[in-house]
Amino acid sequence: MKKPRTFGKWAMVLIAAAFAVYFLLPTALTVTNSFMTESEINANYGAVFSVTSGGYISDTVHLKFIPEKVTMQQYFTGLIRSPDYLVKFWNSMLYVVPIVVFQLVVASTASYSFMRWQGRIRKGIFFLYIILMLMPYQVTLVPNYLVSKWFGILNTRKAIILPGVFAPFSVFLLTRFMRRIPYELIEAAKLDGANEWQIFTKIVLPQCTGPLVSVAILVFIDYWNMVEQPLILLSDSEMYPLSVFLSYINSTEVGIAFAMATVYMIPPLLLFLWGEEYLVEGIASSGSVKG
Repeated sequence: MKKPRTFGKWAMVLIAAAFAVYFLLPTALTVTNSFMTESEINANYGAVFSVTSGGYISDTVHLKFIPEKVTMQQYFTGLIRSPDYLVKFWNSMLYVVPIVVFQLVVASTASYSFMRWQGRIRKGIFFLYIILMLMPYQVTLVPNYLVSKWFGILNTRKAIILPGVFAPFSVFLLTRFMRRIPYELIEAAKLDGANEWQIFTKIVLPQCTGPLVSVAILVFIDYWNMVEQPLILLSDSEMYPLSVFLSYINSTEVGIAFAMATVYMIPPLLLFLWGEEYLVEGIASSGSVKG
């Protein structure tokens, strides 16, 4: 009985490893190709970028993971000689960091209210939050555009930041976690004379470290990769984040695009590696709570 189980276990490990390698190949290809010379990149992928839209690639495309000659010229050009990429990188930071910070503030206070407030009205409002969370962002683009135009904030950073601050997903996740906090702790704090603000800051928030970090990571990655919002709500290309700017690949700057795509992956990767344990803990504990 043990041999079939062992065989099945190793088979699942091999299958998972194969899928992991398959999904990591594009990332590995991007990183290694960023250290290639421009001539080598053109020799390997020139046929891809020389074909017009909808055309057929008749030449062979060579996928190479090991550069013949390692060079940092692409990074030097993208980060120093061509500041557009670096400006767009900081544009991404100026959008994403405020969204993450203020969404955590709004979501934590709203989730505490949902935890403390009982009744049918609360259940109805929370149900609406779930409905909004299930809607893809493309559905709400037109309302966001109309509201931003009404407030006069189109083509400003506020048009991107404000809708992100009030996203419902983080409220849903934090509320489900806060409901598992023993009510006896809150009652004991009330008996000691603590008010609602003290209960929220001294009792509830310290126990929500995992879910808060999980929300921060998920929100950061989500808005770090945003494309539709800037294209619809911003008309000035100078305000575009790097996620949009990378899509405008010039056939003569493919090497720089590889290098800047590698730089673009660094912040979410570092954030994920730093908070991986919190992310798993936060999602697992929030998902195990009954609504």
